[in-house]
Amino acid sequence: MQNRTYLGEIVHKGQSHPGEHTPIIDQPLWDAVQAQLAENTADCNSGPRTRQPSLLTGMLFDRDGNRMTASHAVKKGTRYCYYLSRPLITKDQGESSTGLRIPAGEIERLVTSRVRQWLRDPGSIYQATRLSDASAQRRLVVRAAEIDKSWPELPGARQRAFLTTLIERIDVMANQVDIHLRPSQLGALLDIASKPLPNANDDGTQILSIPLRVHRSGREIKMRVDGTDPFAAAKPDERLIKLLIRARRFNATLIDSDGVPFAALAQRQGVSPSYFTRLVRLSYLAPDITQAILDGRQPPDLTADKLLTHSRLPLAWHDQRTVLGLV
Repeated sequence: MQNRTYLGEIVHKGQSHPGEHTPIIDQPLWDAVQAQLAENTADCNSGPRTRQPSLLTGMLFDRDGNRMTASHAVKKGTRYCYYLSRPLITKDQGESSTGLRIPAGEIERLVTSRVRQWLRDPGSIYQATRLSDASAQRRLVVRAAEIDKSWPELPGARQRAFLTTLIERIDVMANQVDIHLRPSQLGALLDIASKPLPNANDDGTQILSIPLRVHRSGREIKMRVDGTDPFAAAKPDERLIKLLIRARRFNATLIDSDGVPFAALAQRQGVSPSYFTRLVRLSYLAPDITQAILDGRQPPDLTADKLLTHSRLPLAWHDQRTVLGLV
């Protein structure tokens, strides 16, 4: 609803310019919609001078399919923001009504953290977009990571515009939140144009799920992600990193061997020939898999022992992601 392309304009680096295409809505309609969106902006819980747009208005739905609307309450001069299911708004206060009342800050942090985790994962971006132009694919991965890094500094309006374009809907279920992404929109958002590969996933959406536990306190819902925040700074696995370093060292030994048999090279390193071979194969991991391990972003079950069990790890990067459960 904030996409200026519908007005016949194009947006580049945050600035809009007249486009060559025909607009599909007129200026009065655009102004009316923006005025309505502005009504959903409120001063929320961080203090009287903090102004935050309701980032997820129009995207949230409860488990019964009811749209959730931004609302607020004032307590002792502080304004607290919520998302409410429509039945809680349309029914009389004395009438029993089902629905959710979720603190805005909690759900917004959960959703933005999960989307940012997706943006900074090269493997996820590659699998979701699969562009035919390799250079465009690399630029897309780099730009997505840049957006994640600069997210805290982006104005609230730009954050909302990004989310409303990328996200189709968000379902708040009993034990998880499902974010329905439109990955095909990412290229347009980041000014990178390229056609997808013919065999790329064309169903149009990808679901990012956040498992959680909910606690009801009166009419309000508190959401808790099990354990610590899984989207906070990750802690790299030292064993995995040491394994990759050793694999690179074995690879360098092989390259400089001048035809020395594998068995002899393995003996020099004090390992068996089969172990030497497995580690050399690990030196050919896809760059995004290697980077994920260095950053601590690999799946929890991807341990050093599991990596070593794949004695015939494929050399094709896509096949590696499939075997290691990274797709």
